[in-house]
Amino acid sequence: MIKSTKKVLVILTALVIALFPTTTALAAKYTIVKNDSLYKISQLFNTSVNELKTDNKLKSDTIYPGQKLEVNAISYTVKKGDTLSGIAKKYKISLSDLKKANGISGSIIKVGQKLVIPGVKSTATAGAAANNTASSSSSAKNTSTSSSSTGTKTAGAIPYTQAELDLLARLIEAEASGESYNAKVAVGAVVVNRVQSKDWASSINDVIYEKYGEYYQFTPVQNGMIKKAASDASIKAAKEALTGSDPSKGAIYYYDNSSTNSWIRSKTVTARIGNLIFAK
Repeated sequence: MIKSTKKVLVILTALVIALFPTTTALAAKYTIVKNDSLYKISQLFNTSVNELKTDNKLKSDTIYPGQKLEVNAISYTVKKGDTLSGIAKKYKISLSDLKKANGISGSIIKVGQKLVIPGVKSTATAGAAANNTASSSSSAKNTSTSSSSTGTKTAGAIPYTQAELDLLARLIEAEASGESYNAKVAVGAVVVNRVQSKDWASSINDVIYEKYGEYYQFTPVQNGMIKKAASDASIKAAKEALTGSDPSKGAIYYYDNSSTNSWIRSKTVTARIGNLIFAK
């Protein structure tokens, strides 16, 4: 009986490893950067300052850039086809938190690279974490509202908060204030399409504020026009885009017809509305 039991345990262990090869349920290391504090790190990793101090045998709150702290989180090994936004969606965390936890400013990751997954505790098994994440994500899409740290999420083509609706409307106002209502809805649809895609961030806020190097994806964020209040027409257009209306026909980019940028003009055009060209 003892030998038989051992064989069963070996087989079960092998199955677990085979099913969940890319996630490791161990304490991870976080490298402190400039302007970090124990409080900020505790918020990032969903823990407490006292727990951080205990785990790292710290006698004070003093920390310094380059110092490594042990945090209660899981690590993920990047595999072929992975993207940062896809990994963030898988674990239902924000793209900005994932980048922050790993000291990443751009979007490039390499196969075999180890990433710390903030907010996902190592006390849960890798399989349970992944399954719970998928279940939670599915529930969020199929219910009328869901609770979030940023407010109540309303269901539409994608879940969104009132603050995200306002942000989307302000982007539409800044990008298409002189364009037709249809063009305004199309601009909003581009953001919705990005949130729905595995290649971009998983929320309206993260899509609009996504940054590559020193530059934001959307010019109004870069020049500050995103702060301008939205008109009633832009708010209405944002609401319509969030219901799934898409005059852009699946676009994930848009640009003015006067643009001379060869990279953006190489993309497949899906729609032309007024002075705006939509592409993917």
